[in-house]
Amino acid sequence: MSESAKNNFMVKPETEKAIDELLNRYPIKEAALLPALHKVQDDFGWLPVEAMDWVADRLELPHARVYGVTSFYTMFRREKLGRHRLEICTNLSCSLMGAEHLREYLCNKLNIKPGQTTADGRITLLEAECLGSCGTAPVMLVDDEFFENLDPDKVDQILKDLEAKDNG
Repeated sequence: MSESAKNNFMVKPETEKAIDELLNRYPIKEAALLPALHKVQDDFGWLPVEAMDWVADRLELPHARVYGVTSFYTMFRREKLGRHRLEICTNLSCSLMGAEHLREYLCNKLNIKPGQTTADGRITLLEAECLGSCGTAPVMLVDDEFFENLDPDKVDQILKDLEAKDNG
């Protein structure tokens, strides 16, 4: 791990190298902000304040600019999530095809509400504004895997597969 000069937050050397390559590629440092945030988030699973500060210092940007970007874009997670992230689309097409019923089904099955994590820390349930697959609604992103044409049986199988993955 490599240490930032301005705080004690540490990133992997390969992440720091990848961010250096981004800075070489983009003539304006701010242009590297989104990909740099993605790289740091990939390492930690979320972006604690220390990570945002590290990126701001590394890119020589105001901390407020980095905080603003991470609060604007929903793909950046500013809170630690469960081991698995379930994002169910609740936009119009998915809602018309039953996403809200599936959301309630998941809430009841997992005993949590959207935005919460199960007591064992395994699963965080989130609502997504749009996952861009209206023709195969309802859809859900599980970690980084996409699931389409969902119904309760498919949701049950997804949860069963996650459990097997965790125990296997």
